[in-house]
Formats: sequence, structure tokens, C-alpha cells
Amino acid sequence: MTPARKRLGVNIDHVATLRQARRGRVPEPAAAASIAELSGADGITVHLREDRRHIQDRDLSVLKSVVTTRINLEMAASDEITRIACDLKPHSCTLVPEKREEITTEGGLDVLGHREAVAQTAARLRSAGIVVSMFIDPELPQVRASRQAGADAIELHTGTFCEAFASGKHEAELGKIRAAAAFGASIGLKVFAGHGLDVRNIVPILGIPEIEEFNIGHSIIARAVFLGLPAAVKEIADLIHGA
Repeated sequence: MTPARKRLGVNIDHVATLRQARRGRVPEPAAAASIAELSGADGITVHLREDRRHIQDRDLSVLKSVVTTRINLEMAASDEITRIACDLKPHSCTLVPEKREEITTEGGLDVLGHREAVAQTAARLRSAGIVVSMFIDPELPQVRASRQAGADAIELHTGTFCEAFASGKHEAELGKIRAAAAFGASIGLKVFAGHGLDVRNIVPILGIPEIEEFNIGHSIIARAVFLGLPAAVKEIADLIHGA
């Protein structure tokens, strides 16, 4: 049996960050989404943060009308954002931790410590027909808690691995990701990965058969500054699709 092709989800939050630097209308995140799709992306990821520091509510409605693949909405497990998600009905929602003072998402969601609240949010999303994913550190108790809280999928936080990769001391972190991915798949979860991945450090992760989707934003937009967005997306899409 031929394994399914691995997928790339392009996170366009940083396009909105650039726009919000001047509170203007350019660059337009929806335009970036269309370019990403035409260049090989299998989906578009956005994070509607409670403080609206980059993606705005208007962006979601525009993206809903122009995205032809699938939308993955990253979100905190809050009442306000859950209501918006249930109205928007993206393909999937990924529950993430969120702190106002952080620059970007730091670490995975503590599902084990907040299982009841997370389960309530997951139930509301699933009742709206939305696939529910949980962004967690690659720890077996968090994987198990995600399943118990009603997740359809988990996205393994690869940030610690990426930091270790830079110093060449990543084998232990890679082992944690392998174990978490295998365990997640064994208990019926879809397994995704993301945070800090680029064209170099993703290579060992691509060898993990259970991981079927990668959500990548910062490195693509950083490469786009020099290569252009189509080339930056195609570069990593080709790598993922060829795995």
C-alpha cells in the first residue's frame, strides 16, 4: 500500500504582521494564501489571537471565500474565538496556548492540566463539523490526554527539536517526536507537526511515517524576502511531497 502524500500547510500570520506594522491594507494575507496554494500548499493556517495582533476578523471571511484547499484556524480555547470558529466553519481548528506577552506560541498546550475546559471547546467545534487538533509537546501523557479530550488530531510542537538541531544535538528530541507520533497514531489520532521547521531541519522529521502534515510559516516568509513567495513555498512543498 502506497503511503499518502504528506501535506504542507502554510501559515500566513507573518504576512498580516507586516501589514499591521502600518495598520494598512498591504500586504493582503488572502493574496498570500492564493499564491501559496498555486505554489504547492495543501492548506492555509492562520491564528486568530485574542489581541488581534496580526490576523483580523475580516481576514477570516476573505480567506473563507478565496481558499480552495483547506483552512486550519489556530485558536485559544476561549468562548469568543470558539464562537467565531463555529460560525466560520474552517476545515480544522488547532487549539494552542496563548499568552499576551509572548512573541509567538511558546510550547504546547497543557491538555493534561486543562482537560475539562479543552474537552468542552473540542466538543463545541466538533458539533459544528470541524476537525479538532491540539498543539502539544511530544509527551505521551499529553498525547493520551488529547485523545481523551476529544481530539481528532495532534500537532506535535517541534520547536525544541529545531533549537537542538541548530547545535547538532537533536537525536533525543527527534526520539521524543517519533515516540509521540507512533503512540498518537496507535490510539487513532492523525499526527501533524509544526513550529520552527525549515528546509534543513525538517528532513529528519520527514522520515517519521505517522506524521502526515506540516504547518510552516516563519521560515517560508523569511525565505520569501529573498526568493519571492512562490519559490519559497515551492521549495519546501516539493521537499515534503517527495518524502
